[in-house]
Amino acid sequence: MNRRERWLVSPWRRGVVAALAGALPVFAFPAPSLWWFAYVALVPWILLVRSAPTAKRAAYDGWLGGLGFMLAVHHWLLPSLHVFTLVIAALLGALWAPWGWLVRRFLGGVPSPGQIAAALVVLPSGWLMVELVRSWQGLGGPWGLLGSSQWQVDPALRLASVGGVWLLSFLVVTVNVAVAVLVSVRQARIPAVAGLVATAAATSAAWVWSPRPDVDGRVRIAVVQPGVIDGADKRFAREEALTRTLAGQDLDLIVWGESSVGFDLADRPDLANRIAALSRLTGADVLVNVDARRSDQPGIYKSSVLVGPEGPTGDRYDKMRLVPFGEYVPARSVLGWATSVGKAAGEDRRQGTEQVVMNVGNGLRVGPMVCFESAFPDMSRHLAQDGAEVLLAQSSTSSFQQSWAPEQHASLAALRAAETGRSMVHATLTGVSAVYGPSGERVGSWLGTDADTTMVYEVPLARGVTPYVRFGDWPVHAALLVLAALCATEGARALRLRRPAPPPPVPPARTVHESPARPGH
Repeated sequence: MNRRERWLVSPWRRGVVAALAGALPVFAFPAPSLWWFAYVALVPWILLVRSAPTAKRAAYDGWLGGLGFMLAVHHWLLPSLHVFTLVIAALLGALWAPWGWLVRRFLGGVPSPGQIAAALVVLPSGWLMVELVRSWQGLGGPWGLLGSSQWQVDPALRLASVGGVWLLSFLVVTVNVAVAVLVSVRQARIPAVAGLVATAAATSAAWVWSPRPDVDGRVRIAVVQPGVIDGADKRFAREEALTRTLAGQDLDLIVWGESSVGFDLADRPDLANRIAALSRLTGADVLVNVDARRSDQPGIYKSSVLVGPEGPTGDRYDKMRLVPFGEYVPARSVLGWATSVGKAAGEDRRQGTEQVVMNVGNGLRVGPMVCFESAFPDMSRHLAQDGAEVLLAQSSTSSFQQSWAPEQHASLAALRAAETGRSMVHATLTGVSAVYGPSGERVGSWLGTDADTTMVYEVPLARGVTPYVRFGDWPVHAALLVLAALCATEGARALRLRRPAPPPPVPPARTVHESPARPGH
């Protein structure tokens, strides 16, 4: 046992190292945005887990590394949820315990070429299952998927159009596994290099084969970002003043951010009339976001509402996927105490029931989403299937202005655009606002968290259907098949080990003449 191994004998020291190793991938996401780091960020964690003395310890290392990962990518929640952030990270971190067991199972000791080949498929598949489970809305949604760290890499965005962010996560983990083998198992470097070459060949083929969006026009969409303003009336007045400056700019649509209107427009016809006047002045419909108690239904809703020159057009989308603790408290009777230790929702908001594609001026069809719904690849995919030509996300991260959250949120729109082959507008109250073209490329400049202004974007329109829109989450389905095959193989192996060995054959009795005895003779 060398000095390093002796130092890691302590469960506490080993646990701290696991948590720190699991946190490393956060630097691949905005604001650092070290996208290349994602391809080696898991290596220290993998090396630690493969050295675990027992399978149980490997599972602990997976759990604690998952805790570190979740805490790092959600660290900006600490001022709002305080100690509850740690509780959530610990609970979700447990999803990586089986992944830790798999790492040791396939890479522990001196793995054979067959084990390494299997690890290059099984370990990325296991990681995808972790991401799939934690992407459920009730567990916080798909924030911080490893593949989303590649939002600014053009080849990766092309691959996203083939298999979504899931394919990117799979490839990133595959490369990490191969690098971990290269640096730790000298006897297995040839299989590791072969795995890297095979991965590069497969991704290159997918990159060449994937169709490019066919751009056939542009529309002019304006984003109104009023900045941090306390009070719904003051914020509305500032948004109104900024929108007036857009008169005469030949716009197709104006978009305000999330919670841009703090009153139900049916209860406040004066506000509806003022927005309609802005539509007449600018010659474009205005998409606002109402965060208020509805007059026609019980409860508070967050709703994208389209207002034209004659008032609300009737197009309305009620947010379907609410932020846990921010907009509702799961199992409030049990977890309601979270409101006393942080800024959890005092009253649960109500959910919408279906997505909506809206018709705005000049025949343009747009698909709105609200806040962290832009993190869910299935929502933008369904909007593209339903005929949306431009995707929209109305957001507000004003509670996290000084953190990495606004830039992380804005970056997600690049992936949704690339996956669907549809441009996406990410409009916020307080920044970061951004627009991306149908290949995920940035259109114009970002509006940062210090901006208090408007911006007009020439947004490309594209035709065609990407493979991801057509075939959906096929990398996830493939990963499920891989793990199902693994379970079947491991089950058969366990049965063979439990089956008692047959007794040794009893040699036949022999006579004094050394010939076999024959009964009856």
